[in-house]
Amino acid sequence: MIKTIVNAWKIADLRKKIIYTVFILFLFRLGCAIPVPFIDITTEGGLVGGNSGTFLEYLSMMTGDAFNYGRVFALGITPYINASIILQLLAVAIPALEKLSHDEDGRKKMATITRYVTVGLAVLQGVAYFIYIRSQGNMLTTDAAGNPYTGIWAVLQGVFVVAVLTAGSALVMWLGEQINEKGIGNGISLILFAGIVSRIPTILTQIVLTAYNQGSWYYLTGSLALISLILMLAYIVWMDNAERRIPVQYAKRVVGRKMYGGQSSNIPIKVNMSGVLPVIFASSILSLPPTIEMFLKNKITEGGFWSTFFSWFKADHWVYGIIYFLLIIFFAYFYASIQYNPVEMANNLSKNSGMIPGIRSGRPTADYIAKVISKIVLLGALMLSVVALYPILFSQITTAVKYPINVSIGGTSIIILVGVALETVQQIESQMMMRHYKGFLD
Repeated sequence: MIKTIVNAWKIADLRKKIIYTVFILFLFRLGCAIPVPFIDITTEGGLVGGNSGTFLEYLSMMTGDAFNYGRVFALGITPYINASIILQLLAVAIPALEKLSHDEDGRKKMATITRYVTVGLAVLQGVAYFIYIRSQGNMLTTDAAGNPYTGIWAVLQGVFVVAVLTAGSALVMWLGEQINEKGIGNGISLILFAGIVSRIPTILTQIVLTAYNQGSWYYLTGSLALISLILMLAYIVWMDNAERRIPVQYAKRVVGRKMYGGQSSNIPIKVNMSGVLPVIFASSILSLPPTIEMFLKNKITEGGFWSTFFSWFKADHWVYGIIYFLLIIFFAYFYASIQYNPVEMANNLSKNSGMIPGIRSGRPTADYIAKVISKIVLLGALMLSVVALYPILFSQITTAVKYPINVSIGGTSIIILVGVALETVQQIESQMMMRHYKGFLD
C-alpha cells in the first residue's frame, strides 16, 4: 500500500489529485472544530457522555466527534448516506426510479434528487438535534448583555442553529463530490474514514491512561486489545478480497468472417458482497431502544417491565448480541437480493452464448446462481458477524476478569477503515496502470 502511494506521488497529475484530496479532508476536519453559535456543550465527555450504545454514540463516531461537541459538521455525511440508501431501496419498488439509473442523464437526475432528499433529512435531523441539546441545557439562554432569549428570539435562535447544521451537512456532501470529481478515491467513504481516524489518538490515550491509573494488569489487557485489532485488520483484508468464481464457457460463433467466443471465463462474486451496510443497518436499529430510554430515563421504574426490556439492548447483554447477529444476516440477504438478480444474470449469459458447465441455460442457470449466492451471502454474513461482535465479546471478557477495556472502535469502524483504504489503493493502482506507469507494471 505504501509503495503504491509512493509510486503514485512520482506522477504529476496523480500527485495533484492526492494533494487536492488531502486538502478537502483538511477542510472537513476544520469544520469539525468550528462550534455552532448559541450551542454551549461544556459537560465532560461531550453530548454523548456516558450514554454508551445509543444512536448518539453512533452518530458521534460517524462524524469524528463533531456531533458530540456541537460543531458545524455535527450532522456529517449521515443525511447523504441515508438519502442514498432510501432512494436505492425505492428504486427497487418504483420502476420510474429504476429506469433513471440505466442511463447517464437519468443518473444525473438521481444525483440531483439525492441532494434534495439529503437537505430535507438534514433539516429534520437538525431540528431533532436542536430539541435534544436544548432539553439537556446545552443552549445559551441569554445574550452578551444578559437578556434571556424568549419568544421570537428563541425561535430565531433555533432557526439559525438548524440552518447552520443543514448548511454544514450540505457542505460536507459537496466536499465529498469534489473528491469524486477532482481527487482520488470515493469522497463519501474518505470523509467517513477521516472522521473515524481522528478518534484513534483519543482512544489510544484513554487506554494508556487507564492502564497507568489502574495498574500493570491493564497494560496486558490494553496490549491484547491492540494485538487483536491488528489481527482483525488482517482478517478483514482477507475477507474483503475473498470471492467465489462461477466458471462460464462461451460457445464459438461466427460473425461475418470472424469467429468470436470459445473462451472460458468466470463470474466473480465477493464473499462480503454487501460490505459494511448490514452492520450499519443493524447498529442503527439496535441503537434506537437505548436512545428512547435516554429520553424517558426519569419515567422508567427500576426493576419494572420497561427497565428490563431496555436492559436487553445494552451492548453487554446476551440478548443484544443474538439480535445483532440475526439482524446482520437478515440485512446481508436483503441487500444481496437488491444487488444481484439471478434471472437477469442467466439471461445475459444466454444472450452472449455463455453457459455454466454442467448446467442447462435458462431457468436451471438462474436457480444455480441463486443457490450459490445464497450460500455465499450466509458465509459472508457469518464472517461479518465475527467482526461486528468482536468488540462486545472482548469488553465482556475483560470485564469478567475485572480489568475492563472498552474497545471504542467497533466492528463498523474497522470495516469502514479497511474497506476505504483498500478501495482507495485499488483506484490509485488502476489509474497508474491507465497511465502505463512502467515502475508499477514491472
